[in-house]
Amino acid sequence: MKRIFDPIHHFIELDDGEVALLNTAPVQRLRRLRQLGLAYFAFPAAEHSRFGHALGALAMGERTIESLRRHDPDYFSSEADFAAQRRLLRASLLLHDVGHGPFSHASEAILERHHEFRAREILARPEVAEALARLDVDAAEVVALVTGAPTRYPVLKEIVSGPNLDADRMDYLLRDAYFSGVISGRYDDDQLIASLRVFETDGRTTLGVDGRGVVALESFVLARYMMFSTVYFHHTTRQFEHVLHAALREVWPSPAALDPIDEFLAWDDFRVLEAFRFATGAAARAVRDRTTLYALVAEFNAERDLSTFEACHALLRERFGDAVWADSQAQLMHRLPLAAGARTPTVLVRTHAAVLDARYASDLIARVTGEAHWRKLYVEKARADVDEARELCRSFTRSNPRDLEPASP
Repeated sequence: MKRIFDPIHHFIELDDGEVALLNTAPVQRLRRLRQLGLAYFAFPAAEHSRFGHALGALAMGERTIESLRRHDPDYFSSEADFAAQRRLLRASLLLHDVGHGPFSHASEAILERHHEFRAREILARPEVAEALARLDVDAAEVVALVTGAPTRYPVLKEIVSGPNLDADRMDYLLRDAYFSGVISGRYDDDQLIASLRVFETDGRTTLGVDGRGVVALESFVLARYMMFSTVYFHHTTRQFEHVLHAALREVWPSPAALDPIDEFLAWDDFRVLEAFRFATGAAARAVRDRTTLYALVAEFNAERDLSTFEACHALLRERFGDAVWADSQAQLMHRLPLAAGARTPTVLVRTHAAVLDARYASDLIARVTGEAHWRKLYVEKARADVDEARELCRSFTRSNPRDLEPASP
């Protein structure tokens, strides 16, 4: 038995088989991958790793399955069934991020392979497969849970890779809030986990929330929104991620060279930064030395801002040409919990009357649900007059006061 201290979950205990899995090279590599990529350029303490998050996700999964055992004991056919599902869940959560590349999602855009795809190859490696076998865990089931493929364990799939109540986001919200210092990213995890239930609806087994946990669910939804607004889409983080793409293209002129899994695993954040020391391009030097190549001109974070955003973008492009960069994150809204659209997965809540979509159980969730927008306009500092660019947008917005009026209730 090994006990590891963690600032979020305090003590996390692993048995000997889990320690062996933890000590495999692909899991240890997670120590060299920052959880938040370049967010530490804006939040200096946010240098925590995906290794710590993997342990934290395991801890969240342990709390979740123990809660289900207390409140829905009939879901498990026997003690042996519970023990088997628990082993599978813990191993899957420990491994759920092993497919990430340097700086995580930023490198995926260059390498054009999603981290879940890489995970399949990594989980097939002999040292990982052997560690799973010693735990009496089916490697194929781990792959299914990590990649979101069909599985005979639908509740575990939601805990590992589900769209809303997975242990992954339950941990990273608290962890990212702690290390960034953003207090609005916290939520009532004790109440939320204690309220999780297994529902049978329309012949489908799913994870949901007891009605007494609605307030905790609301805090969870708001925390995620706040973290996107404050940390994940912070204007400094976003501009450096944009520059990072260009820098990675310099050090990886042929991204296909990283397709072989051994070559992919040889890269981590540290090796990329070391490569930037010898790169000659402006982008690599900017990331290496934290030199800001772009200046923020304006931000537009409401739906009604779209026309103003587009008009300001057009004005800036007319004046400064391709020295303007428009960053729009509307296309990433599927990453929010309770995504927009009637057919997207949502959270079910058991009220006194029925099992309902969370949007019908909570007015707050109904209002927060839907597309959220984080749009920003930047100009290259070396090729555009920043003050002039900002004044162009200010003048246009002032001349269109309807865009400054509050939205209709």
